[in-house]
Amino acid sequence: MSPRRDAEAIWQAGVAAVDSSLLVRNAVRCRATTLEVCGEAFDLTSLDRLIVVGAGKAGAGMALGLETALGSRLLDTKVTGWINVPADCVRPLHRIHLHAARPAGLNEPTAAGVFGSERILELVASQREHDLCLVLISGGGSALLPLPLDGIRLADKQAVTRHLSRAGATIHELNAVRKRLSRIKGGGLLRAATAGRMIALIISDVIGDPLDVIASGPTVCDDGTAADAIDVLNRFTTPMPGDPVPAFVRNVLRAQAECGQARELPRISCRNVIVGNNETALNAALAHAKSLGFEVRSLGAGRGGIARDVGVELAELCLAARRESLDHSICFIGGGEPVVKLVPTEQPRAGGRNQELALAATCRLWNEGLDGLAILSGGTDGEDGPTDAAGAVCDAIVREAAQQRGLDPAAFLAINDSYTFFNQTNGLLQTGPTHTNVMDLQVAVVHPPQ
Repeated sequence: MSPRRDAEAIWQAGVAAVDSSLLVRNAVRCRATTLEVCGEAFDLTSLDRLIVVGAGKAGAGMALGLETALGSRLLDTKVTGWINVPADCVRPLHRIHLHAARPAGLNEPTAAGVFGSERILELVASQREHDLCLVLISGGGSALLPLPLDGIRLADKQAVTRHLSRAGATIHELNAVRKRLSRIKGGGLLRAATAGRMIALIISDVIGDPLDVIASGPTVCDDGTAADAIDVLNRFTTPMPGDPVPAFVRNVLRAQAECGQARELPRISCRNVIVGNNETALNAALAHAKSLGFEVRSLGAGRGGIARDVGVELAELCLAARRESLDHSICFIGGGEPVVKLVPTEQPRAGGRNQELALAATCRLWNEGLDGLAILSGGTDGEDGPTDAAGAVCDAIVREAAQQRGLDPAAFLAINDSYTFFNQTNGLLQTGPTHTNVMDLQVAVVHPPQ
């Protein structure tokens, strides 16, 4: 029995259940004269165009699944589309164009993303009465759909987003600001459509699946206010010399708040449907662990918290299970998205929340013995921070490698340098892009003593 192999197999089962192509194929059916989308039927004889737009880390897989479901006859006669995706997700498709809106591993808005977002708005604005627009939305869509308000530079939005992310702002807080500075977020995509019908198929990467937060809600009317955005900025910054928020951004938000600026109401409605989320992946991982003979203990989906705290919690659960004098194997599985709080340092560092979680677990278990035990944390998108890893594993293999090299995990954790530690100890979980994104899965396995 290999604890690491078991943990990886259970994690992979969770990721496979949220395969983006599969999720879309399950939601779309094309028959001779009828197209069904999430149970809603459309007469193909009266449908002029099928416009497909969207953004996200799962965009390539979703687009492939949609083209497969539609079939070549419908694709050749009625379909046109544009999806913004990370550069390493681009692949040739039949009718839907995949646009590299940002480099791989850089979860920030770029000029290429602005260009793609403009093309998407143009397509949606061209909708006519008998057109149907399908919007494919998944995690990472906020950074992949940048379109600043007139007068705000992309660099201004980058500076704000970068600072809030590093300061530990939640996705809700980030999006409260981003939506007020964007032409496409906060329902901007929906407002651009003047006719026709719109349905959004959504793979959620946000705790609780709030439609207005996933990818900053391009198809959902924004209930937030400029005052909300200002409040977020004030919690994480100070308007004084050295302020990381450009003055013009503060002035735009202040002007919106003072005049009580309301968003223009959309001319059409959009049906938003969640087709996959963290719970989908969690349930599949639980089922696979049971099939392997584990006593499975679910920690639940959609968990937040501080990454290093969650790592210590998992380590404590494993230690408690070991003290039960086990005669069988136990598996703890949880899902969600913790955050990393960066500490000030001038030293080089790299990592992500999953690697930090695993490193904190390693520190807690360093003197406890790791035989028969493994803790794995990985992003279901195959990305963890600005690195080439999905996450990392804490087990006896890692500790032995670290001891041989004279590495102290606590020293790496102290400066958030988890990638460097695991890269030297054979602990990285490296999958490449998975073409899906439903936050993270944590798997901890404890085998009985041999």
